[in-house]
Amino acid sequence: MLKRILIILALLFIVAMAAVYALNSFYQQMLQPVDAAAEDEYIVIEIPSGVGTETIASILYEEGLIQNELAFRFYTRINELDRGFIAGQYMLNPAMELAEIAALIHKGEVYHETFWFTIPEGFKVEEIAARLTEENLVEEEEFLSLARSPSENILSSFPYLREIDSNEVKYLLEGYLFPDTYEITGELDEEEIIVLMMQRLDQIISSPDFVVALEESEYSLHEIITMASIVEREGRVDHERALIAGVFYNRLWIGQPLESCATVQYVIGETKEFLTTADTMIPSLYNTYLHAGLPPGPIASPGQESIRAAFSPEESDYFYFNYKYDHTGEHYFSRTLQEHNENVRKAEKNLD
Repeated sequence: MLKRILIILALLFIVAMAAVYALNSFYQQMLQPVDAAAEDEYIVIEIPSGVGTETIASILYEEGLIQNELAFRFYTRINELDRGFIAGQYMLNPAMELAEIAALIHKGEVYHETFWFTIPEGFKVEEIAARLTEENLVEEEEFLSLARSPSENILSSFPYLREIDSNEVKYLLEGYLFPDTYEITGELDEEEIIVLMMQRLDQIISSPDFVVALEESEYSLHEIITMASIVEREGRVDHERALIAGVFYNRLWIGQPLESCATVQYVIGETKEFLTTADTMIPSLYNTYLHAGLPPGPIASPGQESIRAAFSPEESDYFYFNYKYDHTGEHYFSRTLQEHNENVRKAEKNLD
């Protein structure tokens, strides 16, 4: 009798061990990815605030991210994760193990959708606003309003803006929104995007080379950025920008008007290949055909090479330049008006 009891107990033990082994194998299998080959199939899920592990397991299962709801609840319970999940959006994929998914939600590594936008060099404030509006990143009028009259936060963050005469410029931030490629989250508002772009400019002008150049210059930062914006709009190839800046500085030093077509284009609001005499007679402080010296402010957002050129112009005895029209993007440079007129005729032949 005792022997029979021992045999039965042994059999029950074996069955129990087999059941435990089978259950553990099943559990370990449920911890594995739903689809190990789906590494690129990301799914964004929302974990609502205040929900429990049961609801989270249900969301994950319905989205095909875990194999078994009970396995998720058991795993998080024994690992003491079940009371520390953080609400928010998460980017997950079926190739993740259950433990990895649970850890991400417990740590609160929420997903922020990323947006990229590019502002080309030479864009005006209004063009920047239009580009960002097209990409659904800003409200155009709100952006332009801040560019015209920056908030106290912007003025405090970038105190050199207070030195600009706001009555003479259309947009106080014209020229100060640095052209570059930016990565942002969808949570940034108009002011935060402006601050981001101005911080990028700060990185440029606060470098040791630029700081020393500004200290040694007879011009203010606003005048340097204004010159850089003209160089940006006039130049087409980087290797000429310092020489173009040198031409304009030569004119400034003798009181000769800059006669920059780019400043007149800023006044008329369009880029014309050839200006008319009437265009150059438009009454505006930005019309450098009528007024000697620099205009009241920048006419566009200059890139780094144009800013560098404005800080460190190339010395020469040139006072004129004109576009070659030969598809090189380069200009003819002249010392005298006679040489300039000869180069104009040469450019006309290239144009023909």
